[in-house]
Amino acid sequence: MKLIIKPSDLYYKYHKDTANRHAPKFYGKPDPAPFDRDDIYEVVPMLEAVMSEMERDDQRSLHQVEEILVRNLPGFITSREEVFDFLVGTARDLL
Repeated sequence: MKLIIKPSDLYYKYHKDTANRHAPKFYGKPDPAPFDRDDIYEVVPMLEAVMSEMERDDQRSLHQVEEILVRNLPGFITSREEVFDFLVGTARDLL
């Protein structure tokens, strides 16, 4: 299930790293590249992947996953695949 998320669907506002806008983003594991949790161009593909992995498409779930990303993601988790694993694992426990 491929879910498309628009920035207007999100609760929080993120900055736009326009210099890296067209750089490859997260589309699945393995992906050891660093994750910029404040860049909308990184956050949207990550949330799309997490929601697809959990097979969820509702706004409530999206906002809960986003809340985990913003409030609960530890600073030592830096790679895209670690972020993905953390979000999926934590969200599955909550939902």
